[in-house]
Amino acid sequence: MDENQRYFDNISGSGTGADAGTGMAAGEERYGRPPGNGASAGGYTPGTGRKPRGERGSGKGLFLIGLVTGISGALLILAICYLGLYVQNAVESGQSMKNAASGGPSFLEGSAIDASVLNKMQTLENTIDNYFYLHDVTEEELQDGIYRGMLQALGDPYSEYYTAEELTELMEQTEGIYYGVGAYVSQDTATGLPKISGVIAGAPAEEVGLRANDLIYEVDGESTYGLSLTEAVSLIKGPENTEVTLTIVREGESDYLEVKVTRRKVETPTVEHEMLEDGMAYIQLTEFDDVSVKQFEEALASVRESDMKGLILDLRGNPGGSLSAVVEMAQMILPEGLIVYTEDKNGKRAEYTCEGDKELEVPLVVLIDMNSASAAEIMAGAIKDYKLGTLVGTTTFGKGIVQQIIPFRDGSAVKVTISAYYTPNGNNIHGLGIEPDVVCEFDGEAYYGSEEHPDNQLEKAREVLRGLMEE
Repeated sequence: MDENQRYFDNISGSGTGADAGTGMAAGEERYGRPPGNGASAGGYTPGTGRKPRGERGSGKGLFLIGLVTGISGALLILAICYLGLYVQNAVESGQSMKNAASGGPSFLEGSAIDASVLNKMQTLENTIDNYFYLHDVTEEELQDGIYRGMLQALGDPYSEYYTAEELTELMEQTEGIYYGVGAYVSQDTATGLPKISGVIAGAPAEEVGLRANDLIYEVDGESTYGLSLTEAVSLIKGPENTEVTLTIVREGESDYLEVKVTRRKVETPTVEHEMLEDGMAYIQLTEFDDVSVKQFEEALASVRESDMKGLILDLRGNPGGSLSAVVEMAQMILPEGLIVYTEDKNGKRAEYTCEGDKELEVPLVVLIDMNSASAAEIMAGAIKDYKLGTLVGTTTFGKGIVQQIIPFRDGSAVKVTISAYYTPNGNNIHGLGIEPDVVCEFDGEAYYGSEEHPDNQLEKAREVLRGLMEE
């Protein structure tokens, strides 16, 4: 920080001088004026008591001596100036060699990062060091802030930076186990706040009455506005048996709700299944994670062994997940052909297909709602395009873009939007969603107002499926 302080002093005018390179940011050098401005031009010096020999007899000798002396002085000045330039070039060359030898900064052509940007960053750092009052900030926190800021500059809520610790937590979550409250959380596009898209049965979130579509306004008194989804979720998660207070905005309530939840180990059952009446099977997919593929395969095997006559696939509240996971799961029910394809910024197309050897052989109804997003929409979109099933519920979320996690050697990573995806018929549903074949709004008042929790959308799905089974 001493190096940065000297730089700050220099640009603010409070430094002690323009030392050659001292206290400067990388890529910038400062040099003093070349020596020579105090050099004498030679000639007669008054007060010596002796006159030059040329003065005797005539002024010709004095003139010749003066001429020679003047020329010599001029040559001396030129020599000194040349020497100054030579020294300057040598110093500049030496500094460049020093930067190269020490791994000094080099900048890619067209990069947003150059010497002036690095200087500005150091100026900002020194300003924080000198004036920021609220609390101490570590170098690591500032560095992470720089990295996050670059991703936030994209204006894409789905592109973000992960520290090594955050990446580890993310990987643990995709494996189906984490410590938290047991709620699925997504980003609400209208408010920018994190939103509960669903709760896990038997988890703390369900026990305290949290609901789908609850907006999380604060976590332990800290506002969630402006936070990325990862940052908001990291506030909610924590050590087992610790308590977190969520400030909730709920439709129909006149004031905020303060809800205290005790964190505990949550195993995410991403696939649930059961047999209903008349040979109807029900499979609920809450996420498309790594663990979901095997769970879905086992659920399908179970209901087939139970003599399934028709299937209800529930994708409500499913925020999506892994592209590879949804492709593998779609291959278990779709006919031969395209499942989804993606196109990147260069127009490069990648296709994901199905061999069709496991095509679902019974009538299918798919439940969707406004919280069915991303991978859930890939599944629903393919089913709709192939006319394999009937979609019941409300329009889906409308996330038709794909992100990829790119890890770095230090354990950190970025998640970046890399492409758009299209349904088999070439539809990109980003910002639009997928329309249901049968519209049915969820009756939340009836569901939450009764201990029996009547699900009118599920009842409509049963009705539609029964009709398909009778055809």
